This record gives sequence, C-alpha cells and structure tokens, in this order.
Amino acid sequence: MRVSVFGLGYVGCVSAACLASMGHEVIGVDVNQVKVDLVNDGKAPVVEERIGELIADVVRTGALRATDDVREAIMESEVSLVCVGTPSEPNGSLCTTYLERVTEQIGAALAERGGRHTVVFRSTMLPGTCLNLLVPILEKYVGGTAGVDIGVAVNPEFLREGTSVRDFFDPPKTVIGELDPASGDAVVALYDGLPGEVFRVPVPTAEAIKYADNAFHGLKIGFANELGAVCQALGVDSHQVIDVFLADRKLNISSAYLRPGFAFGGSCLPKDLRSLVHAAQRADVSVPILAHVLPSNSDHLQRAVELVERTGKRRAGLFGLSFKPGTDDLRESPLVELAERLYGKGYDLKIYDANVSLSRLLGANREYIETRLPHLAQLLADSVDEVLEHAEVVLVGTRDPAVLSALPHGGDGPVIVDLIHLPDAEVRRTEPGYMGLAW
Repeated sequence: MRVSVFGLGYVGCVSAACLASMGHEVIGVDVNQVKVDLVNDGKAPVVEERIGELIADVVRTGALRATDDVREAIMESEVSLVCVGTPSEPNGSLCTTYLERVTEQIGAALAERGGRHTVVFRSTMLPGTCLNLLVPILEKYVGGTAGVDIGVAVNPEFLREGTSVRDFFDPPKTVIGELDPASGDAVVALYDGLPGEVFRVPVPTAEAIKYADNAFHGLKIGFANELGAVCQALGVDSHQVIDVFLADRKLNISSAYLRPGFAFGGSCLPKDLRSLVHAAQRADVSVPILAHVLPSNSDHLQRAVELVERTGKRRAGLFGLSFKPGTDDLRESPLVELAERLYGKGYDLKIYDANVSLSRLLGANREYIETRLPHLAQLLADSVDEVLEHAEVVLVGTRDPAVLSALPHGGDGPVIVDLIHLPDAEVRRTEPGYMGLAW
C-alpha cells in the first residue's frame, strides 16, 4: 500500500520504517526540516534500538522517504497515519492543537486529490476527540462525508520506547476503531502478516483502550513501588514477595477482578487494606495509592445511591445482600452498606436474598448485621415477586436465576439499576427504565 505518516517522532518514525520494511511505499511527513533531512539521508531522527539500521535499509531501497509537503504526501498515498503529539496543557487537559492543524491540512489536500482516502489516527486522544472534533474538520475541508467519501479509523499504538521496533512486529494486540467496515479493512491490510489478536471496535472504544492500558500500567508501577516501600520498612524482601505474587496466574496476573461491577467488600479485602495502610503510616511510609483504594471503593458504592436518587422514586427493592453469591456472609458486604445508606435516606426498602434468613445468622455474622442494619427483619422479603410488587426502582446485586428470570423487560415494571452487568445488559441498555452502574 502507499502510506503517508504524519509526525516523525518515536511513534511515527518507527511506524513509517516498520511499514516500509513490510513492503509498503511510505512517505514520512514532518514540519521539522531537520527530521525530514535525516530520514532522507537514511538516518533516524530518534534514538531507538534497531531503528537506525532499519531506516537505512528502507531508504536505500526507496521504500521510505520524507517530506514537509502535506499535499505531496496525500497525492501519493491512499492511507494516512496521523502520529503527531498530544501533550498535556498546563491544567492537565489534552492539547489537540497539532491534531487539529494536521487534520485541516490533510482535509484541504484531500479536497484537491479526490477519490477515497483513509485517515488513520494513531495519536493518543480522549474518547470523543475523533468523532466530535476531527471528523467535522475533515468533512468541512473535504466537503464530503466521513465513512462514505473519506475513510476514518483510530489505531492506537502499544509501542514501548526502547523496544518499539520489536513491539511493532510482535504486538500484544492490534486495535482498530473503525468508522465503517471499509476503513477498518484498510487498517487490517496495513498490518497483514503481523501476529496477535485484532480487535475491530467502535472509534470511541479504541480511543479509550489506550487510556485503559496506560492507566493500568501506571497503577501497577505505583502499586509495586508502594508495596516495596512498606516491605522495606517492615524488613521484608519486596522482590521475593512480588516473585510469589506474580506466580499466581489465576487471581493476580489474570482477568480476575478486572470487570467493571459493584464495590468490593467482605471479611478480607477491606480489613487487610486497612491493616496494610495503618502499618505503612506507623512506619512513616507514604502510600497514597493504597490509602485511596477504600475511599475509591466507597465513592463507587455512592454512585449506586445517586442513580436511585436520580429516579426520584421512593419505594426501592434490593436483590442480593450477602458478600458473595451462594453464601449468607454479610460481613462488610457492600450491599449491606448500600441498604444502610438507602434506608438512612428514608427510602421504603424491601430486600430479597435467597441465602439470607435472619433466624439462621450466627456469631460475628449476626453481630455485624445487628450493628449495621438492625431493622433487617422488617426489610427482608420472602420472594422475588414481593420485591417487584413493592418497588418503583430495584437494584440488582445478584445473579440468582430466580431473580434474573423475573426481571421485566422493555420498561414494564420498576426502574432497574444494574450493579453487576446483567447477562442481557447490552439488550437492556436500549430499553427505557434501565440504568447501568458503570456501563
């Protein structure tokens, strides 16, 4: 394919050289004449493993050249990769100045060129930037419709500086946010032959995936560093701890606990987080990430309360109360906390959990509920139907088949506040009277 790559920084330079080595005819574009001259001389404008020899090879064979002329690049290509920077503004917001400028220039050149051309945004940008900001710019300058006259896609990169060439040829995944199937097809063809799973998703999803990855990477680094500092203060070998931690591929290094859902609770996680943070404070070790996990969890629980408040209804039903399905353990259950907050705000509340019977609660379990929700006996319902008949709004915190099968569809019956991402959540999202907690 004939490809133009806008921006010859780390991402653009590596993308251009690697695509050229795969057999594509590539034109690199940059406003910096020094970068353009370096590439045309067969030299890399960035310091990166393997990039120097790669650029020398593809420039020598004629597969890669560079220019500062946007019009020339557009006229001689069928796909454009936009790899310009999106730095932070002083207030932390995303700077889209360079993206807007290059999109205007590409649009103006495309108006003159004619014919279908696919613009692929590889720059990191917040969800909504492409569809709400960049597509209107393209359509204005081209005088056509994106997805019809112009192809548009978002293709975030997952290249680590220092190993970016290796990462390009062996990607963890390829994500293509496509405005239309033809746009996605063009990007698929671009990377034909590379390993790894390909995900073709809506444009905003592709924009968000890059942020999900980077936020998690930052969280992992911060977590490991804070844990290391606590271990050091307590006289423990942090690397030995992490080696064993990483060996657990079932819970720790896995998809476990990484699905948006309701708040966590139970007799372990809250208690152990509190103990660890307290130990860090006693050792005079600052652990802002660990210290804010429980407050974050509490804020997430509060979102459920706010969803109920938004409905303006006063008769509420709650399905599920125990910490985990199939048990009657109520200790630090987030559903108990939710019930307590709703009851405290004066909601007329009915609760159903097939596994919870006040007469069967014993020991610490009974003591906990008597402290947190002493009116439980009058709140518990005997059946699913009793809750549905009572409630104007129901919160679903269980996957009990009896509950799921009884929930009405299509806006009939009470408003449904989904705390667990119901199996048919995608269908329900299109129906009136459904509210998802974080989806």
